[in-house]
Amino acid sequence: MQDSLGSVQSVLVLGGGSDIALATLRLLVAGRVRAVVLAVREPASLDATVKELRALGATTIETVAFDARDTASHEALVDDVFDRFGDIDVALLAFGVLGDQQEAEREPEAAVDIARVNYLGMVSVAVPLAVRMRAQGHGTIVAMSSVAGERARRANFVYGSSKAGMDVFFQGLGDSLVGSGVRVMIVRPGFVHTKMTELLEPAPLSTTPEAVAEAIARGLARGSEVVWVPPALRYAMSVLRHLPRPLFRKLPV
Repeated sequence: MQDSLGSVQSVLVLGGGSDIALATLRLLVAGRVRAVVLAVREPASLDATVKELRALGATTIETVAFDARDTASHEALVDDVFDRFGDIDVALLAFGVLGDQQEAEREPEAAVDIARVNYLGMVSVAVPLAVRMRAQGHGTIVAMSSVAGERARRANFVYGSSKAGMDVFFQGLGDSLVGSGVRVMIVRPGFVHTKMTELLEPAPLSTTPEAVAEAIARGLARGSEVVWVPPALRYAMSVLRHLPRPLFRKLPV
């Protein structure tokens, strides 16, 4: 896998503090990646991550401020990263919020905030990324989606709707980039055991950040367009997606 990933030498991670992002970087830096740009809301919070990645072999590691909600700043941020660090081989969009479903059903701003981060934030940063990658003639945008976007569930339909919207956007973005040398890879994990989900009851077919990272690395090596984690979710969702709504409502999902 590492040999087939040899062309990946620089990575930009938006949401660089996430467990999935860190697990993925550990794999990529252990391969050929030497330049890493970590974009997070509080760059100083990543001191330990920077030290770890340096110890693994990364030679250039920078942290930059990134706020998913501040969409007006995204184009300038992307331009600054490309202007200062040169070509970016992979951009991993690993940010997002679960939000509180019950609060989102009562408070409009809570529901809007979930959509603002998970959908608007993704679209806002992906467009300039695609422009700069198209200009350099190569690159991969890796978008962290979720199986929650495959069908709305009563328990998290606000979050699921935001993931459904961003997933469709990246499908279309990938189609628009065919022939440009740039591609999009959508990652659809199920329940992942992370800091963000530690207070939630695990769902069936739950997985780990390390398993998602392995799947991302395999997907990059193979040139995949969509990656399911675990792979069995692809078949489970193909059934659930077409289940009549009266039956779907009765399922403990």
